[in-house]
Amino acid sequence: MLAQYADNIPSLRRDIIKNVTAALEEDVGSGDITALLIPAEQTARAHVITREDCTFCGKAWVEETFRQLDPDVKITWHIEDGEQAAANSTLFELEGPARCLLTGERTALNFVQLLSGVATTAREYADLVKGLPIKILDTRKTIPGLRSAQKYAVSCGGCHNHRIGLFDAFLIKENHIAAAGSIKAAVAKAREIAPEKPLEVEVETLTELNEALASGADIIMLDEMDLTEVNQHLDSATVTASLELSGGVDIAQINAQKVLFKNISRISVGALTKHCRAVDLSMRVL
Repeated sequence: MLAQYADNIPSLRRDIIKNVTAALEEDVGSGDITALLIPAEQTARAHVITREDCTFCGKAWVEETFRQLDPDVKITWHIEDGEQAAANSTLFELEGPARCLLTGERTALNFVQLLSGVATTAREYADLVKGLPIKILDTRKTIPGLRSAQKYAVSCGGCHNHRIGLFDAFLIKENHIAAAGSIKAAVAKAREIAPEKPLEVEVETLTELNEALASGADIIMLDEMDLTEVNQHLDSATVTASLELSGGVDIAQINAQKVLFKNISRISVGALTKHCRAVDLSMRVL
């Protein structure tokens, strides 16, 4: 899973190292003084369990945490990223210097609880549209410094990634349109700057929808628009762009509006990464 995702975001492996380095610096600082209570030569075994059902994610972050602390720590995995874990099941086991296991505990679990939380939320959304020709996508509403990690977790949960940042796709919004003068002008300039990049336009009215369609946008984001009106408006039209539903979309809205999705192929959901709840985990030394 990680290798496949790393092909889409070449910086992922580098980001994992950066994530863990920053987390350990933040937590360990000048040294774990509580761990000094334990003899340096003492070894231990521990296992990490989940207290609740979840979609697991975070394996590489755990491995990097203990690699940086002590490469001799042995990790035995009972699950892979993207797999379902039942409440009270063991996710992985650790064996090595006792000080190291305890020093790395919180950093490793912080990554797993967050990323498994994202993956679990993503799985819930993915299941809503199972069997439909619709992709649920994340947004750029991510925790600073953890974007690639959260987007990886989204993919583990069965949803999809929107643009990674401001560099890999155009998303022309109302302020860009105002500055450029019109949707047509903004799209033309974007095609001139980087014709190979995906180009998406956000619209809020049927008039803007018409202009975006006429401009040749690849994707059109419908921001909090009435889908009944949109469907009636497009009833006899030839739509060449992909239409994306956006704007405060949640599980209740998706369930209520499925019947109206005949023109929709994408739904972007900020809640995948900004409203996720951490999974409850526990590590016990044996």
